[in-house]
Amino acid sequence: MNDSLKRKIDSFLINWKNNPEHLPLIVKGARQVGKTFSIEKFAKTYDSFIEINFVTEPQYKMIFDKGFSTAEITSSISFVNPSLKFLPHHTLILFDELQACPNCATSLKFFKLDGRYDVICSGSLMGINYSEIESNSVGYKEEYEMYSLDFEEFLWAKEYSEKQIDDLFFHMTNLVPFSELELSVMFENFKEYMVLGGMPAVVKLFIEQKNFSGTLQAQRNLLKDYEEDITKYAIGLDKGKIKNIYNNIPIFLAKENKKFQISKISANARNRDYVGTIDWLDDAGIINICYCLKEPELPLKRNYDSKSYKIYYRDTGLLIASLDDESQQDLRYNKNFNTYKGAIYENIVGDMLVKSGYKLYYYKNEKSTIEIDFFVRDASTLIPIEVKSNDNPTSSLNKVISDDKFSDIKYGIKLGYKNIGFNGKFYTFPYFLTFLLKRFLLDKIMKDSM
Repeated sequence: MNDSLKRKIDSFLINWKNNPEHLPLIVKGARQVGKTFSIEKFAKTYDSFIEINFVTEPQYKMIFDKGFSTAEITSSISFVNPSLKFLPHHTLILFDELQACPNCATSLKFFKLDGRYDVICSGSLMGINYSEIESNSVGYKEEYEMYSLDFEEFLWAKEYSEKQIDDLFFHMTNLVPFSELELSVMFENFKEYMVLGGMPAVVKLFIEQKNFSGTLQAQRNLLKDYEEDITKYAIGLDKGKIKNIYNNIPIFLAKENKKFQISKISANARNRDYVGTIDWLDDAGIINICYCLKEPELPLKRNYDSKSYKIYYRDTGLLIASLDDESQQDLRYNKNFNTYKGAIYENIVGDMLVKSGYKLYYYKNEKSTIEIDFFVRDASTLIPIEVKSNDNPTSSLNKVISDDKFSDIKYGIKLGYKNIGFNGKFYTFPYFLTFLLKRFLLDKIMKDSM
C-alpha cells in the first residue's frame, strides 16, 4: 500500500495549478480530514514550499501588521525565517490554521494581483464567522471543501481501480444485476466503510493492519478532539449548550421520529437559548442538517421548515464510536443492532449524499402517513430516496410517485441490501452505489434528452 491515501483533492490541486488563471485557494473542512497532508503532498510539485501555521507559529500573525502587499508580507516572513526561499512562479505558500488568523484572507487579493506566488489557505474555520473571511478578497479566491474519505476514496484505499469503479457504474446505468459474489464482496466493503467512517487516521490504520484492531479507540480520540475544539473555538456561544447538542445526536437518531428537538435535550431548554449553536456545529463540519420540506415539490432551497430538522454526524464512523463499546462489533457481524439500525443507514446515506454535493431534505406530512428519508433533484425532477435497513414495504415511496398532486416527482430510488432493479416506479440500488447517484442522474438526463 502507498504511504498516503489517494484523495480527490489530489487531482483538483493539479488542475488548479495547471490553470494559468488560477486564484488563491482556500481549502476548508472539518478537523483532521486530511487537508494539510494533501496540500503538503501536492507541494512536492513545486521547487519551493513555504508552510506557515498560525497555531504552532503564532509569531507569523504579525506579518500583516505593515499591510497586505505581497512585498511587505514576504519581507516579513523572510525576517522571521531568512532560510525560506521565494522563487517567483515556482513557490507555493501555505497559510495553515486560517481560523487563528482570519485577516490573512485579505492578503489573497494582493497575492493574485502580484501573480508571482501560488497561495493556499487551509483551516477548520471553527469559532469564526466564515462570512468574515468570505467578504475578504471577493473575486480573488477559490474555495474547496474537503470531507473525510467518501466511499470511492475508501475503495481506492483498498486498491480498487478506476476501471472497477466504472464497472459498478456500468451495472447501475444499464440496470445489470450484480452476481452473488460481486454483491457479497461490495456489501462487505460497504459495511467496513460504515463501521470505520472516512477519517484518514482510522482508514489508514485499518488498511495497514487489515483488521479493526485499535480503530474504535482512534475514532474515540477524534470525538474527544472535537469536544476539545468546542471548548477552544466556540467563542461567543455557550459551549455547554453546543456540547449538549453534540452529545444528544445519537439519542434522537435512536427515536422512531429522529427529528431533533431542543426542548427535549434538557429541562427547560428553549430554542431561543440555543441560537447559533447548531449552525456552529454545521459550519465546523461536525454535523449534517437535514431539513423537512414543507411540500415535496421544487424548488428545494426555499421550501423547507428551518425549525424542523434531523441532525446526523458528518462521519458515520464517529456515530458508531459514540455508542456502546459493543456497537462496532455488533454492526460488523450484522446483528439486529436494536433501535440504531435505521439511524445508521440514514446517517451514512446522508453523509454520502453530502459528499456528492447535495444538501439534505426529508418530508413527513402532518398525519405521518408519508415519510421520505431524502430528496435529490435533477434539472426538472424531484427524486425521493427511501433508505431501507430491512425488507419493509415502500408505501410512502409509492404514494408520492403515484399521486398526481406531487407533479415534480416522476420516479424514486430505494436503497437497501438489494440488487439492482426497476419496477417502472422506482429504481432499487444496493447501498454501496449511493456515491454514484449523482453521476447516474446526470447520465439519465443525457440519455433521456437523446
